[in-house]
Amino acid sequence: MEAGEDFGPWLARQLKLADMTQTELALAVDVTRAAVSAWITGRATPRPEAIERIARALKTDLVTVHTRTTDTQAGLPVVWYHRRGHADGGRELGNAAAFAFDADVSVLARETCQNSLDERITANGQPVRVRYTLHELTGEKLARFREAIQWDDLYPHYEVVREQKQKVGRVVDAGLRDMYERDRLVLLRVDDYNAAGLTGDDYEDGRFAAVVRRQLDSLKSGSTAGGSYGLGKATLWATSRLGLVLINSTLSEPHEGRTERRLVGRLDLPWRRVNDEAWAGPAWLGRPDPDSPGAEVARSWWADEETVDSLHLTRESSEPGTSFLIVGAHDVASLADDTAAPDGDEGEDDDSIQRMHHRLVRALGTNFWAAMTGGGDRLPLLEASVRTLRNGAVVIPEERVDPAVAQPSRTRALKAFLDGTTVERLTETGQVAAVTVPLNLPTQGGGRFSLGEHRAVLLVTDADDADGKLNRIVTMRGNRMTVRDTVVPGLSPANPFQAVLLAGTAAGPQAPFAAEAEEFLRAAEPPEHNRWGQTEELTLTYSPSAYRRINGLTRETNAAIKSLVVRPRQGTKQGGGRLAPKLTIGSGRKKPRLSAVSMPVLEELDAQVVEGGAWQVIGEIRIPPGGHEWRLVPVAKFDVRSGPRPAIEWAEVVGVDNCQMVDGTLRFSDGARSATFRGVTDPATHAVRTSLSGLVVELRTGEGESS
Repeated sequence: MEAGEDFGPWLARQLKLADMTQTELALAVDVTRAAVSAWITGRATPRPEAIERIARALKTDLVTVHTRTTDTQAGLPVVWYHRRGHADGGRELGNAAAFAFDADVSVLARETCQNSLDERITANGQPVRVRYTLHELTGEKLARFREAIQWDDLYPHYEVVREQKQKVGRVVDAGLRDMYERDRLVLLRVDDYNAAGLTGDDYEDGRFAAVVRRQLDSLKSGSTAGGSYGLGKATLWATSRLGLVLINSTLSEPHEGRTERRLVGRLDLPWRRVNDEAWAGPAWLGRPDPDSPGAEVARSWWADEETVDSLHLTRESSEPGTSFLIVGAHDVASLADDTAAPDGDEGEDDDSIQRMHHRLVRALGTNFWAAMTGGGDRLPLLEASVRTLRNGAVVIPEERVDPAVAQPSRTRALKAFLDGTTVERLTETGQVAAVTVPLNLPTQGGGRFSLGEHRAVLLVTDADDADGKLNRIVTMRGNRMTVRDTVVPGLSPANPFQAVLLAGTAAGPQAPFAAEAEEFLRAAEPPEHNRWGQTEELTLTYSPSAYRRINGLTRETNAAIKSLVVRPRQGTKQGGGRLAPKLTIGSGRKKPRLSAVSMPVLEELDAQVVEGGAWQVIGEIRIPPGGHEWRLVPVAKFDVRSGPRPAIEWAEVVGVDNCQMVDGTLRFSDGARSATFRGVTDPATHAVRTSLSGLVVELRTGEGESS
């Protein structure tokens, strides 16, 4: 049986909930007020006959008083509290944090799994276990769930919001139509185990308040945490067409003497006027707080097992962690996903729970294969699985994500590193080569001084057929979440490979300045956590030029990869790789005063195929002193083994940083030492299907040559 809360704190809370004073209880129980005070402070415990009278006074049963695992039902009921409109007439027409992400289950998986990794309990050395459950409700099951969440109280608010002409109104309208016209509601539950849980007070600093009460509050447990902006939790509400998330948390540290079944709900809607009253936006499902004036604030409550079950929030064990239930889950990205699900899925349509299931599995494998990999004496950091139900019946059984299936070559590489079986050079199939590459760390607060040299670990192995795109490198730090997955430029000819760069604490305890590198790279990640580069946090903490240290790491990494995988050239010149960067300065007349030494240098290129079959290219150019006067034209061509390379027209070329397109040429900002441009090709001018071709990008002078 679950251990009950101490009698004193439990009784004190019941008196608050029942709006009853100690004197009133003393009169009802026929004892002195001093006796009640002694019970509450723990100096004494009531006799059995007094406990019977306490139960009657609180209008509850003896079992509830004896076990003290839940609150009595005599107090204030669980209700929806809607925040009133601002007195000054201000309006927020949606949660801005939620608009930072697409309503995409892949993004949801990335952000929520990262948060669970950040809150993993490390003392026991065990992984955090994350389970995603898709559950489609229809008919009577749906009706009972609506009753449990007090739908009749919420519906007038949704009716008003669906008529608003903003994006949120259209999303809510789609959610209501899905429920009433198709008689279905999709629940997506995210459970984690061996995690901290939402500890702390309802209002003061702590995990609970950071997630449930506040926006842009990032309260993380350690320096290796993936998040630092407080945006990731917004994906939970962004994935709900109804803006509604219910939460059940088992705490790793007691709050009010309790750890299990701490429940609360949060609704995120825009400003609205319902029944001639203005409401600011958010609302909370909970117990009215008797300490607030008029009990107009709802706080979390300790629920009984029946309530938890009716809300589809029952957890599988008492292990600490949190369950988030996204009500009305949808996946906009799946509508454009042309990847067919495996044969045998019954009745799959574009926004089906089956398709969402498969996209969740793929996203978890792509982003967290490394965190799921163990080796040597180190267990995996993460275990993840996905299951799909309809009205409680299994549609797709629980599918545990296997990193060796999702990313076979990279998993082999990381496991070899953890097992200590890497080699210096690749001589046989299946080997993993490991070398270190330097990251010169800057000091905080600006200046030109260096803190020291961190040695990141580069792993390279031959590619397997199941890897997908070849000749790529993924980068990560201590939490082992994939930060960047990019092609290695300028490889021709090369053996097919996959590479992994472990930086910060991911490089192991022996790596010098690992903690300092972890802090530096965390500051270099944007909210999307999809690259390391110049960010405002990096500039403010270090210096405006600190990002160049990362450029140096990239150059060293690419050079090390080339030394391991590029084959010696034989005979005639072979064709380029998937992406071959090349700087071509035209043979026409050159600008006076500029020498070859002052020419800009194309240092890094990244390319990917985007929707519609176009190539998107991002190039970074190093600009030496005086080089800003050059006028350069990016030229895209198909890579062929012989003969002239067919040119491709650009649909768009724009300057991203320190440059702009003027009259068809790149113009660099005065004094800039680097610049970045982005180009998207025009698929109508492609002579070869993009998936079957390679690409060469040249930079030519804007004078004397055509582009």
